[in-house]
Amino acid sequence: MTLHEDWVAIPQEARGAAVALGNFDGVHPGHVHLLKSLHAARPDLSLGTVTFDPHPREFFRPQDPPIRLMLPPVRARLLHEQGVKQIFQLPFDARFSHLSPERFVEDVLHRALGVHHVACGPDFAFGHRRGGNIEFLGNRLEKLGIGLTVVPPLTDISGPYSSSRIRRLLQEGYPERAAEELGRPWFISGEVAHGDKRGRLLGFPTANVPLGRHIEPARGVYAVTVRHSDGRVSQGVANIGRRPTIDDGQESRLEVNLFDFNGDLYGQTLEISLHRLLREERRFDGLDALKAQIAEDASQARAVLNPVR
Repeated sequence: MTLHEDWVAIPQEARGAAVALGNFDGVHPGHVHLLKSLHAARPDLSLGTVTFDPHPREFFRPQDPPIRLMLPPVRARLLHEQGVKQIFQLPFDARFSHLSPERFVEDVLHRALGVHHVACGPDFAFGHRRGGNIEFLGNRLEKLGIGLTVVPPLTDISGPYSSSRIRRLLQEGYPERAAEELGRPWFISGEVAHGDKRGRLLGFPTANVPLGRHIEPARGVYAVTVRHSDGRVSQGVANIGRRPTIDDGQESRLEVNLFDFNGDLYGQTLEISLHRLLREERRFDGLDALKAQIAEDASQARAVLNPVR
C-alpha cells in the first residue's frame, strides 16, 4: 500500500488505478461493500481510494467537537487490509474547498491522479458548495474516457450502514452495537501521556491517552481491551470523562487501568477497544468512595471480558 498526500506530484506507477471516492471514516461494512464492488467491476486495475484530510466537516466547522471514528494512519491500515493499493489522501484546505466540480474531475481525478475508473455511492456530492452530483460526474468522466460504477448502499434492518449511525451509537453509550456495525470493536488509538498520577495513589495506576481528534463517546466507565504496540493484548477498565470527583472538570480524557500489568507505557501507542459501558460518569463523596467504586468497576469489567461459559 502506498499513501499519497500530495495530489500534484503522483508518481507514474500510481496512475491508472480504479478508485473509490469518500471519507471512509471507520472503514465499516458499507465502505467494504463499495471497495469490493469496485474491484469486481475492474479487477484488472489497481484498487485505490480518494479520501480527504482533514474531514471536510472538520474544515468547515472547526468549532464543533471532534467527529473522527479513526485517525488517518489507522484508516490507511484498515483500507490496506481490504486490498487497497493506492490511497490518495487529499489535503482538504481552503484552496481545495473552492475547486469547482469541473476542476475536481479534470484537474484532480484525470490529470493529477490519472484514474481509469471511479466508484462511489449514489448520493456522492463534490466540488465547491457540493455542486457536483452523480449525473454530472458520469457525464464528465465519460468524456474523459473514465468509467464509473455507482454502488447502491449496503443496508440492514436499520437502513444504510453509515459513519453517522456508528457515531450516534457511541455517543449514546452502546459500543457493543457500534462493534456490530463496524464488524469489530471500536477503538481509540493514541500515545500514552503523563497524567497527574492520581490513579496510582488510589491503587489503580492508569495510562492516559488523549482523545485528540477522535469522537468522544458517552462519558463513563468501560470494559476494554488494549492492544500494545508490540501486538500484545491486555484487558482493563477505562474511564472517559472529566473525573468530577478529583478534577476541575475542564478536560475530558481517557484513562485506562490494565489488569495484571506492570511496566512503563509512557510514549507507547495503544489501541483501546471499548466493549461495554459499565456505568455513567458521576461524582463520589470523597476518594474512599471513589476507590471502592473503581474496584467494583474492575470486577465488573473482568466479568464482561471473561464470561463464564
